[in-house]
Amino acid sequence: MRRIVVISTGGTIASRRQGPGFVANAQGHEVMATAPVPDGVSVEVVDLFRVNSPRLTTAHQLTLLHTVHEVLCDPGVDGIVVTHGTDTLEESAFLVDLHHDDPRPVVFTGAQVPLEAADGDGPGNLHDALLTAATVRGLGVLVVFAGKVHSARGTVKTETLVADAFADPSGAPLGAMGFGRVAIERHPKRPTPLGLPAMPGIPPRVDMVMHHAGADALLFDAALDAGAQGIVLVATGAGNATPEFVEAVASAVSRGVLVALTTRVASGPVTEIYTQGGAVDLVAAGAVPTGTLRAGQARIAVLSALLAGTDGTARDQVLRHALAEPRTGVFAPA
Repeated sequence: MRRIVVISTGGTIASRRQGPGFVANAQGHEVMATAPVPDGVSVEVVDLFRVNSPRLTTAHQLTLLHTVHEVLCDPGVDGIVVTHGTDTLEESAFLVDLHHDDPRPVVFTGAQVPLEAADGDGPGNLHDALLTAATVRGLGVLVVFAGKVHSARGTVKTETLVADAFADPSGAPLGAMGFGRVAIERHPKRPTPLGLPAMPGIPPRVDMVMHHAGADALLFDAALDAGAQGIVLVATGAGNATPEFVEAVASAVSRGVLVALTTRVASGPVTEIYTQGGAVDLVAAGAVPTGTLRAGQARIAVLSALLAGTDGTARDQVLRHALAEPRTGVFAPA
C-alpha cells in the first residue's frame, strides 16, 4: 500500500459558486471525495489553505514549501499531491522543485472546471496525480494535468479555459497516462536543489516589469522606489529593451538588486544578439538571462536567491545556478 499525502490549497478544484462567481471554499476531504483513488493507494489530507490562487502570497507559497518538507520528514510517506489553483500553480510548483532534494515525488494538479460540475476535470486529474505520486521516483516536482506528466521547471499555464491547460512551450512532457499506468518517456534535467530557506518575517519584494513599444524605465524605477530587492524584466524578442532600461538595470545592480531578464515571447531562450538596449547590453549591465524560463518562474528563482542569504555575490551565484539550463544534479530513476 502506497501512502500519499494530499495537501489542499484551494483553487478551482475546490471552488463552488458564490453569487456571480466561484470561490475556493471546499475543504481538502471534500475535494478528495470527488476522486477515485487508485488501487493500492491510501490517502491522508492536509487542509492547508482554501484560497483562489491569484490571491496567494509569497508567505503562502513559503508555508507550502515548508509543509512539503515537513511531510517528507516522515519516511513512511511515499509521495505528495498538492491540489492548487491553476493561475499561479507554475510558480508554487517551481518553488518547491528548486528546493526539492528527495526522490519521492511531489505532484501538483488542479482543475479548470469547479467542484461538483457534471463535466468537471478535477476528479480525473486528482486520480492521475495520486497514481503518479504512488508510481514514479526521482523526477523532482511534477505537474499532472489532462493526462500528461510535466516537469515543474518550464511548465506554465498555456490555456485560460480548456482542460489541457499546461505545457512547457520550449519542451515536451515527461510522459502521459494510459491504460491505468504512468508512462514516463524522459527524465528532467534539474540543477542541484537549494537548501530549505528560513521563513522570513517579511518576504523580500520581487516585482515584474514588462517592456513594450514606447516604454521607458518609469515602472522599473517605481519598483525600486517601492523597495524591490529583485526585478524580473520581461523584455521583447530574445530579451531586448532600450538604452533607458540598460541604465536602470545597471543602477539597480549597483545597489545590490537582483535583475533577471526574460521575454514575453512564449517559447525559446533569452539570447544575446542585439545591442542598443538589447540583451547584449542588458546582460553586460548585470541582468541575469533566464534561458527558457518565463516571468513567473524567473521571479521565483529571484526570490529563492534572495532567501539564500544576504551576501550580494552569493545571491547572484544562487540566481545563476537556479536559472541555468541544468546539465547535472539529476536524480537517477528508481
